[in-house]
Amino acid sequence: MAKPTTVKIKLVSTADTGFFYVTKKNPRTMTEKMSVRKYDPRARKHVEFKESKIK
Repeated sequence: MAKPTTVKIKLVSTADTGFFYVTKKNPRTMTEKMSVRKYDPRARKHVEFKESKIK
């Protein structure tokens, strides 16, 4: 069986609320760290979310 090409990552809020999203990414096509602007319900606004590893 082949290994899956995607890996699960955690997108952590830069607003220091502790809120995070879990998503997948293909490390072959996206070699750099992912950073996305998404909604943080604890801060109640859109903030930058940066990639970190799932422990």
